[in-house]
Amino acid sequence: MKKYRFLNTFLVVIALLGFVGFQSCISGSEGKSAKSRKSDSITVINSNIAGSGRAIDIQMQKGKAHNHPTFAIWLEDQNGKFIQTLFVTKAFGQGVYAYADKSTGNWTSGELQRKAALPYWVFKRNEVGPDGSLLPSPKNKMPDAYTGATPAGSFALNTKADKLLTGTVNVMLEINQTWDWNQYWTNSLYPDDVDYQSSCQPAIVYSGLIDLGVAGSTVILKPIGHSHYSGKNGDLFNDLSTITTALHIAEQITATVK
Repeated sequence: MKKYRFLNTFLVVIALLGFVGFQSCISGSEGKSAKSRKSDSITVINSNIAGSGRAIDIQMQKGKAHNHPTFAIWLEDQNGKFIQTLFVTKAFGQGVYAYADKSTGNWTSGELQRKAALPYWVFKRNEVGPDGSLLPSPKNKMPDAYTGATPAGSFALNTKADKLLTGTVNVMLEINQTWDWNQYWTNSLYPDDVDYQSSCQPAIVYSGLIDLGVAGSTVILKPIGHSHYSGKNGDLFNDLSTITTALHIAEQITATVK
C-alpha cells in the first residue's frame, strides 16, 4: 500500500509541475506578444543619418483623430529663421502621390501639388523650383535622406542636424489631415477654392525650444497656430478657437537631444 501511495503522490507532483510549467509558458508567451504589439505600434524612422550635427530624437504619440496625416519637421533659430528640414513625409516632399491620377478610370500614382497641406514649412523652406513654385515636385524634391513613408500611427524619428549647432533652437512640426471638416471649417466655407477643399481644417504648427548643447534635454512641442487654409501664404494664425479634431491628430510630441 505504501508503494502505491508513494506512486500516486509522485504522479500528482509531476502533474502539478507540468501544469505550472505550462502556465508559465503561456504567461511568458503572452507577455512577449504584448511587448511586441506595443513595439510594433510605434514606427521607427531614421533620417539624415549622415549628418554631422547633434542627434535628436523626436517622438509623436498619435491622437484620437489621427488618420495618416502629412507632416514636416524642421529647425529654426530663436528669431524664426529657417535652419534646415529634418523630415517630411515622402509623398509631399517629392510631389508624387499614390492616388493622384484618375484619368484612366482608376486611381494611379502621379505628380500632385497640394498647396494647403504644409504651407508654413513650404514658405519657410523657400526653395523655388524650375516651375517657379515653392512646392516640392519631382524637379524640386526633398532628398531621400529627409523623407520617408507616412507612418500609420505613433512614431519615433531618429535624426541629425546637417552640421554642428550650438545653443537653443526651435524644433518645429507642421501637420495636416485631409477632409477633416468641423462646424466652422465646412465644405461650403470656400466652395470655389479647390486647395481648401483638399485640406478643410488648416495645418497645425507646433514648436518647442531646446538647447542642442545639453545632451538629454527634452521639450514638449506645443501648438502655436495654424497655417493659411489654402496655402496662399506662409503666415501663422495664432487663433486656434475654430480648430477641433485637428488638435487631436497628435496626442503629444517631444524632442530630446541625444
